[in-house]
Amino acid sequence: MKKYVHGYFERELECLEDQADTLSEILHGDTRFAPGSNILEAGCGVGAQTVILAKNSQDSQITSVDISKESLSSAKNLIDKEGIKNVHFKHADIMDLPFEKEIFDHIFVFFVLEHLVDSVMALKELKKYLKWGGSITVIEGVHGSCYFHPESEESINAWCCLINAQQNLGGDPMIGRRLYHLLEESGFKNVLVTPKVVYVDKSKPELVDGVIKRTIIAMVEGVKDQAISSGFIGPIQWEKGISDLYKSAENDGTFFYNFFKGSGLK
Repeated sequence: MKKYVHGYFERELECLEDQADTLSEILHGDTRFAPGSNILEAGCGVGAQTVILAKNSQDSQITSVDISKESLSSAKNLIDKEGIKNVHFKHADIMDLPFEKEIFDHIFVFFVLEHLVDSVMALKELKKYLKWGGSITVIEGVHGSCYFHPESEESINAWCCLINAQQNLGGDPMIGRRLYHLLEESGFKNVLVTPKVVYVDKSKPELVDGVIKRTIIAMVEGVKDQAISSGFIGPIQWEKGISDLYKSAENDGTFFYNFFKGSGLK
């Protein structure tokens, strides 16, 4: 298995859960599936998005797969904790799924393509398991769309370490801006891509904590070892950069990031 850019560890689990809770309305407010739908969640990770999907479509059946047994274990624990009954987990690689073709009404892909070397191949493979007329929903970010105030040379360099670490593993941290063309190239019809903007200032204290501190900065902190060992940044510069990033969560700070949500039909 190609290493996931943030690594599988407890802090990352907390970060993804915080991210899902904070951004649920922005990213999932319009994600609802008809009763009786058979849904595939491709790359469920630790189950942070699974919980939201299941709660938004309680009368649907969701099959969530992931290549990491550790992540699946965390996802199962989270679903059990929430008392959710409409989710079934399967250990599987999205490039070699153990299902019959054309059995799912919808496929949901969240923050997965950014970690893959060939996202078009993955989308084409997933399309095989979608019924004719079925839909796919894909959500990705664009790390290059991140702006914050105040900023310093060190805080910008720390943020760039997140981009460099992902690129170093063959992923694409800017993939959100390519969603329309990726879905079209993969053969999906009626493709629609919508920007999902996150803007935070002190008037939104719940987002200051949930987005800036527990999601964004936590995500950057997760690549510390990769960034320093790869020579992207020195330890002193790293500590200064993280410290400066936290200033965007202070009273005079602001933060902006752009996600993209794409959909298409088979």
